[in-house]
Amino acid sequence: MTDMNPATRPPLPQRPFFSSGPCAKPPVWEATRIATQSLGRSHRSKLGKARLALCIDLMREVLGLPDTHLIGIVPGSDTGAYEMAMWTMLGARPVTTMAWESFGEGWVTDAVKQLKIDPVVMRADYGQIPDLDAVNWDHDVLFTWNGTTSGVKVPGSGWIAADRAGLSFADATSAVFAQDIDWTKVDVATFSWQKVLGGEGAHGVLILGPRAVERLESYTPAWPLPKLFRLTKGGKLIDGIFHGETINTPSMLAVEDAILALEWAQSIGGGPAMKARADANAAALDRIVQGRDWLEHLVADPEIRSNTSVCLTVEGADADFIKRFARLLEDEGAAYDIAGYRDAPAGLRIWCGATVDTADIEALGPWLDYAWHALKSA
Repeated sequence: MTDMNPATRPPLPQRPFFSSGPCAKPPVWEATRIATQSLGRSHRSKLGKARLALCIDLMREVLGLPDTHLIGIVPGSDTGAYEMAMWTMLGARPVTTMAWESFGEGWVTDAVKQLKIDPVVMRADYGQIPDLDAVNWDHDVLFTWNGTTSGVKVPGSGWIAADRAGLSFADATSAVFAQDIDWTKVDVATFSWQKVLGGEGAHGVLILGPRAVERLESYTPAWPLPKLFRLTKGGKLIDGIFHGETINTPSMLAVEDAILALEWAQSIGGGPAMKARADANAAALDRIVQGRDWLEHLVADPEIRSNTSVCLTVEGADADFIKRFARLLEDEGAAYDIAGYRDAPAGLRIWCGATVDTADIEALGPWLDYAWHALKSA
C-alpha cells in the first residue's frame, strides 16, 4: 500500500474471501483433505452411490431435516433445482410469486413468460419485503427465504400458514445452514453447496415435503418436461433420485468437497453452530457499520436483515465508485468480490456466512476506512 505508513498498516484478514457465491471454503479446507476414492469411478458404482448417499445423509443431519422430507442432488445449482420444482409442480392451482431482489424476479419471469400461468405478483424494492400477511395460502407461493442480492430475509416462518392449501416453494440457497427454518412450513426448498457450506457450484439440492410428493404423483403439467426435470415415472416418484441415484452424471469431486464441508459442520456442532457463526459475523459487520457515518445497511429493519449476504450503502457512491472501492481492496488483498450485485443499488455486499471467520470480518473494518478515504481524497 503506497499511501499508508507501513508502521500503521492494519493487519489483513487472514482469509479475505467475502464473495456471496461461490463463498469462502470452510476454515479447515485444503485440497489434500478431499477424499479421492470415488474420483474416476462411476457415480452408479456401489462406491459412487454410497458417497452420494452419505452426502445426502450428512445434509439431513446438519440441516436437522425430518424424515418426512426427501433430499435429492440435481443439476444446475440452486437455479436448476428451483426450475425443476416450478416446471413439475406449478399449474395445479393459482400461484403467487414474490420478488424483492433479482433472483425472485427471475422466478416471476419464468412463471409469467415461460409457464404462462398468470400468477399474482407481490413485489418490494431492494431493502424491503412485501406484506407477508397478505399472502393467499390457497395459492402455491414462490419466494426467496434469503434474497442474496438484496440482503433481505423472511422474518422466520410464522407467516406461512400451517393449514395452507397451496405449496410453499422456498429458494433457500443463502439461508440453509445459517437461519432457522421450520421444515413443517416448507413443501419445497432448494439450495446449492456454493453458499453457506462453501462448496462448489453446478449442483443443486432439492428438498421435497410430503405434500410436494403428493402433488408430483397426482398432477401432470400441461407443458413438456426436459429429461433433467423429470421426477416421476408412471405417476410415481423416482425414489432413487433421493438416495443418490442422480438424474445425470454429477461431479464426484464436487460431491467429495461437499462431504468435507458437511463433516466440518458436524465437527463444530452442526446446524446450530453454523448459524451461530453467521450471526457472530453479521454482528461484527453491524458494529463496523454503526461506527461509520458514511456506511449504512441497505436493509434498515434488523428483523428482515440477512445474516449471510449483508448489503451496505456507501454515502454518495455510484456504481463506478463501488467498482473502484472493491478493486482497491482486492489489489491490496484485503477483500475479494465485495461489490454489490449488478442489478442492486450501488453498494457493497459482504458475505457473513458460517465459513467466514469473525476475526476476518473485524479486520475488514480498517480497510473499508482506507478505501473510503483514499477514494474521497483522490
